[in-house]
Amino acid sequence: ASDVYKRQVKEVYSEYCKNGRSDRAYQTIRKQDSLWDNHLCARFGNRYVDDISVAEIYDYLSELYHTEGLAYTYVESFLKMFYLIFGQAYSRNYLDVDTYNKLCVNKDTKIHMPKRINDDDDIISFSKEELAVLDKYFTGTNAETAYMLGRYCGLRINECYGLKWSNVDLINGTILIDRQMQYQQGRIKLVSLKTRNAKRTIQMCDKLKVYFQNLAKRREQDQLHLADLREQNQRIIEDLDGSKISSTELVNCLPDGKIQTVNSMKFHTREVKAKCGIMFKYHYLRHTYGTMMAELNTPQHLLCSQMGHGNIQVTQRYYIALSKAGIDILRENLNRL
Repeated sequence: ASDVYKRQVKEVYSEYCKNGRSDRAYQTIRKQDSLWDNHLCARFGNRYVDDISVAEIYDYLSELYHTEGLAYTYVESFLKMFYLIFGQAYSRNYLDVDTYNKLCVNKDTKIHMPKRINDDDDIISFSKEELAVLDKYFTGTNAETAYMLGRYCGLRINECYGLKWSNVDLINGTILIDRQMQYQQGRIKLVSLKTRNAKRTIQMCDKLKVYFQNLAKRREQDQLHLADLREQNQRIIEDLDGSKISSTELVNCLPDGKIQTVNSMKFHTREVKAKCGIMFKYHYLRHTYGTMMAELNTPQHLLCSQMGHGNIQVTQRYYIALSKAGIDILRENLNRL
């Protein structure tokens, strides 16, 4: 048997780009580079290709689907990238046959997608009764601000936790979404958004504007009275431009300076199910926002802009989906026939 050479994942991908994809369509190349540049390079680029386990990849795909709320079909493209990288590594003698078989061939061990909870074409939104329960549950918790941003802005969870105070305009009642929080190699960073269209200025409703005005006042008080504690507890994180900032610059920061992250919502997901009997995922707040705005006859192009969709067809799903309120209106109209 010929020798197996150790290579990092970024070396394998680089070789593939130079030598292995001249026959691929332009759109395919763009999609692969987007996944690599925006996600995989930072997380796996410096790892040796033969040191990555099936369990580690499964956990990563589960994080993308369950925690970050990415569409199932989008997460499948990550799985294809792993198959591609391991296939390239095997063909170039950077993986031995047993490791390759375990990762990509053996039906019982190979890397696979997490279990699909619901069809992503189904928009899962909360009813008004469920929202009333959730409003009450989250009031006063450390996740209240994150909840309010999901409820009244439809933010993605990474956008929510990556929001800085400097992007909140309390005078004009707007929020600029231009970065998101991500874990990269165990470190918290603020990075570019999922797509170009995701960058947007969101209008705040009056209720959210008042909430943020009060939150800003409380923050000023905390800066005065808890200065030492905040300095002690703050986390220094990397911003979009590579500069270092304090966690106290983030909207989702506790009064004592401790950072809030996407993982801060996991506890509440469990608690809401246990105490309220509601299956809660932060991404469902986004679905609920879109559904309610569609029911209120918001023009599609405006909702598309507010939600940061790359394609208006994604927005149209909210107008087609039948919510409980939508069914009530439909029945009311049917009875008028």
